[in-house]
Amino acid sequence: MPAVTVENILALPRIPLPDATAVPRPVTSVTAAPSGFEGEGFPVRRAFAGIDLQSLDPFIHMDQMGEVDYAPGEPKGTPWHPHRGFETVTYMIDGIMEHKDSGGGGGSIGGGDTQWMTAGAGILHIEAPPEQLVQSGGLFHGVQLWVNLPRDNKMALPKYQDITGNRVALLSSNDGGSLVRVIAGEIAGHQGPGSTYTPIALTHITVAPGAALSLPWNPEFNAVVYVLAGAGTVGADRRPIRMGQTALLGRGDTIEVSATRGDSRSESLELFVLGGKPIREPVAMAGPFVMNTRSEVLQAFEDFQAGRLGSIPAEYA
Repeated sequence: MPAVTVENILALPRIPLPDATAVPRPVTSVTAAPSGFEGEGFPVRRAFAGIDLQSLDPFIHMDQMGEVDYAPGEPKGTPWHPHRGFETVTYMIDGIMEHKDSGGGGGSIGGGDTQWMTAGAGILHIEAPPEQLVQSGGLFHGVQLWVNLPRDNKMALPKYQDITGNRVALLSSNDGGSLVRVIAGEIAGHQGPGSTYTPIALTHITVAPGAALSLPWNPEFNAVVYVLAGAGTVGADRRPIRMGQTALLGRGDTIEVSATRGDSRSESLELFVLGGKPIREPVAMAGPFVMNTRSEVLQAFEDFQAGRLGSIPAEYA
């Protein structure tokens, strides 16, 4: 699981040890992500299944895509489809995904890269493996997160952010046992490159076997820890957690995680840790649309059918 790494982690800025008054966040729930299929049939784990949306606010959906090692001819993507009212954040760990949207945005998303699309008022897009990957096969692994937009921004102009891996803020734990990749938001005074409508923090963290991390976390944010690979513990009470599980944490100042030694599946504990300031607005969602009311969702379907959410570019039609 390469994503972005460094030769000498001790050369990175260090996350300081927590203040003696800092309160570790307790674990309120641990759930297992069921497996399913998305798009044309690529395997996913539904990270938020069974978790109350109010506890996840402003996040509404997250899939771990893969990890799968495709044979030649097997890689799959999604057909053209619409979105309105939220943002899609696609973070690639292994492999390559190509993204195109009806507004002219897009490009290749490789290992360590993030493609951030604000659907806003409406957009069509497609995600597919490049032709060379279809022919050769290979490893495919990533995360797609849906971030809700506040009512006042739901009809914003669509936009696209291409966040290459070399722009991500890299931090080390105080002892060098953990690598923290900050995609968006601020951790220990270091800002990730992602631009957001609602204050959030997104990180991919690698914890070495036997190491522990005390991650400072904005007290106003909720906190979600998803295990991409490996096994370890999370929270003030050191709850066991393993690949494919999601931990929801309560209030506090720090997120405590540690990696188990000798896990047969992964040498390190790989985590996707996220949180944000809740929007606290009604959510009405159906398929690819996330709005505040049912009538707004119905309007989105009507606008899509009438071609008001954009057109598929001529070369794909």
